[in-house]
Amino acid sequence: MSPARYLSLTRAALWSLTIIVITGASVRLTGSGLGCSDWPNCEEDQLVSDLEYHGMIEFGNRMFTGVVALAVIGAVLGSLLRRPKRADLTRLSWGLVAGVVAQIVLGGLLVKTELDPRFTMGHFLLSMVLLWNATVLVHRAGLPDEPTDRPTDADSVRRVTRVVMLIGIVVLVMGTIVTGSGPHSGSDEEEVAERLPFLVRDVTRIHSITALLLLGAVVYVLWLADQRGLVDVRRAALLVTGLVVAQGVIGYWQYFTGVPVLLVGIHVTLASIAWINIVRLDLEASLIGAPAADRVSTS
Repeated sequence: MSPARYLSLTRAALWSLTIIVITGASVRLTGSGLGCSDWPNCEEDQLVSDLEYHGMIEFGNRMFTGVVALAVIGAVLGSLLRRPKRADLTRLSWGLVAGVVAQIVLGGLLVKTELDPRFTMGHFLLSMVLLWNATVLVHRAGLPDEPTDRPTDADSVRRVTRVVMLIGIVVLVMGTIVTGSGPHSGSDEEEVAERLPFLVRDVTRIHSITALLLLGAVVYVLWLADQRGLVDVRRAALLVTGLVVAQGVIGYWQYFTGVPVLLVGIHVTLASIAWINIVRLDLEASLIGAPAADRVSTS
C-alpha cells in the first residue's frame, strides 16, 4: 500500500470517529439512551430494535459502531501493508483499536447502569482521546518516511500550544460536568436517569471561565505566529479562535434559551471539531522551520 493510500485510510478513521460522537450525542438528546435496554442485544432476547423511535435511534448508533470498527481495522491493516512500513503508524492505529474496544465496554456499562452520568462523561472523554489519537495518526501518516532533524526554534511556540491543549482538556471535562448536571440525561424517563449533584448555573460559570482562558491562550498563539511570520501556525490558530468564539456564542445562547436540543447538538459537534483543530495546532507548531517536504496536507 502506498503512503498516499494509507493517508486516505487514516482520514476515513478520523471522520468516522468524529461522526459517531455526533450520533452518540443525538441518542442522548432525543432521550433514546435506553431505547435498547440491554447490551449487546437491543433487548434481552432480541438483537435488533423494533420499529420504534427511541429504539431505532439507539440501535442505529450501535450499528454505526460497525462502520467505525471497519475504518479502524482498515487503519491497522493499512499500517501493516504500507510500504515502507513504519512502527509509529502501527502503534497509533492499534491505539484506535484499544480505544474503540474500551468504548464498546463503556457503552455497555452505560446501558447497564441506566445512563449513569459518570459513564456518560467517560464515554465522551474517551471519544476525545480517540480523536486525538486519530488526528496524530493522520498527521504522522502525512509526514515523509525518512526522519529529519526537528528544528529547536519551535519549542517556545509549542510550549504555548501545549498549554492550549491542557486548557482545552479542562474545558472538555467541565463541559461533561455541565452535561451531567443538566436536563438532557439521555432518557425520556427523567426519573430513571441519575444526574450529578451540582447546580447547572455554578458549573456553567466555571466552564465559561475555562473557555475564556482557552480563547486567551489561542489568541496569544495567534499573536506569536503573526510576530514571527509563521503562516501555517497563524492559519491553524485563527481557525481555532473562530471555533472557540462560535462555541462561546452557542454556549451562552443555549444557556439563556433553556438548553434546546438542537443547540446542544451543535455545541457537541463544534466541540469535537474544535478539539481536533487544537491538536492540529499543536502538531503544526512542531513543524516550525521544518523542510517543505515535511508539510504534507493532512486535512
